[in-house]
Amino acid sequence: MDRPDVMPPLYTSGTVGLMLLASFARHATRPALADDRKRWTYGETAQAVARMIAVLKGLGLKRGDGLCVLSANRVEAFATGAAALLMGVRYTPLHPLAGEEDHVAIVEDCEAKALIVDGVAFGPRGRAIKAALPALTLLSLDACEGATDLLAACETVEPAPLVDEADGGDISYLSYTGGTTGRSKGVMISHRAFVYAALLQASDWDWPTEIRFLAATPITHSAGAALYAIVLRGGFVRLLPGFEPERFCRTVAEERITATLLVPTMIYVLLDHPARRSHDLSSLQTIVYGAAPMSPDRLKEAIGVFGQVFVQLYGQTEAPQCITTLRKVDHDVARPERLGGCGYPVPGLEVKLLDADLNEVPVGQPGEICVRGPLVMSGYWKRPDATAEAFRGGWLHTGDVAVREADGFMTIVDRTKDMIVTGGFNVYPREVEDALLSHPAVASAAVIGVPDEKWGEAVKAFVVLKGEADEAALKAWVKDRRGSVWTPKSVEIVDSVPLTAIGKVDRKALRAKYWEGRGRGVA
Repeated sequence: MDRPDVMPPLYTSGTVGLMLLASFARHATRPALADDRKRWTYGETAQAVARMIAVLKGLGLKRGDGLCVLSANRVEAFATGAAALLMGVRYTPLHPLAGEEDHVAIVEDCEAKALIVDGVAFGPRGRAIKAALPALTLLSLDACEGATDLLAACETVEPAPLVDEADGGDISYLSYTGGTTGRSKGVMISHRAFVYAALLQASDWDWPTEIRFLAATPITHSAGAALYAIVLRGGFVRLLPGFEPERFCRTVAEERITATLLVPTMIYVLLDHPARRSHDLSSLQTIVYGAAPMSPDRLKEAIGVFGQVFVQLYGQTEAPQCITTLRKVDHDVARPERLGGCGYPVPGLEVKLLDADLNEVPVGQPGEICVRGPLVMSGYWKRPDATAEAFRGGWLHTGDVAVREADGFMTIVDRTKDMIVTGGFNVYPREVEDALLSHPAVASAAVIGVPDEKWGEAVKAFVVLKGEADEAALKAWVKDRRGSVWTPKSVEIVDSVPLTAIGKVDRKALRAKYWEGRGRGVA
């Protein structure tokens, strides 16, 4: 029986769909997206999303289903994500540089009903995934053998009503991250967490008054997450298929770009490339960087070239992009010791440095960065064991170790995990070791990250052979099975690899001579 003294719930919490609908309506005539072929206003983007929803619903896709997308940077790739989020569909972007085995495993694990591929760039990969998973519905963003042409189908349907069908607790993104056991884990990001991340980015990052953003990194990853904060602000996004310094600089000048997001490796390339001197880059007011540690010396050099325009993000897939921010004002060359820091925790998020017993460490002492609040993931998809480990003691454990100053400023000094961050991408040693160990000539293998001037860290492998193989053959073997990001930059043939007392590979011993005397894991 209803109780008259009990109020009904007044809200279900925010969704990405509600945020999108507000921006589509508020900024309808403003420029929204452009790639090398198309330019859309917010109103035109809304129409494209509405037609995609009509097609996807016609194929039987509904709230709670899974959808994967494998695409280069293009306006339709953003629209597919927006359509899924409005429908309450779990959206899983696939890493464009990953290998076929990884793609098949992720599509199967996330229980995707459909896969959308960029037919030009990934048609063969889409067909290979479909061959491995025959029940999968395969669509393409171009005419593509073996796939339904999604864009052609969109031309034949009436746009669906743009209605938000999700709830704040529903999974918005199911993003996969590598695991130290070699098995990728699906990170469940709720709509509530995604909206919170977008609001934090919109408010805590130092955006220009007029946002004209250049996305040269894959929008399936960090750049893509940032797009929603830009859409919230009514900004314009110019998409590039990849990062090439001449093309990047020319586009900044032609489009009067005011903001971009880069990994440190790209900033290093721009500093050293003549293109930055032959193009007018003075419109750049904000350069967001992250995903890998950056050399303080090179950061100081970059500030000298581009000005005090830099904003550093620190986060991880499990707490996307917004655990701490190093804002423009904190990039103070008069305090060079702070250029190696990650800044201050963002508003509304509880961040503490804890020891192994979950006690907060004193100021100046190292502790693991632990987080709780609305930004944090809902857990790992179908992995209660991994979820319990990540949330032990009621905190998300990041695996990163930092020290805190009295005013709350933080500097990351180490990682408790063995993850390698190379060129802004995460690589786990076990993933590469497993690929190497599948070679018939390899008896054992160990993989670490070593300092690298270009990549921040480079993947280095130590291999004990039981047959005939050389460095080039082993690199090619890994590239075929995992992809270029995971391919070692160097392979050293050794007689044995060091082991700990309990028989595990002693990566600490392998790393020692490469990292000796370095206060932070950057070149």
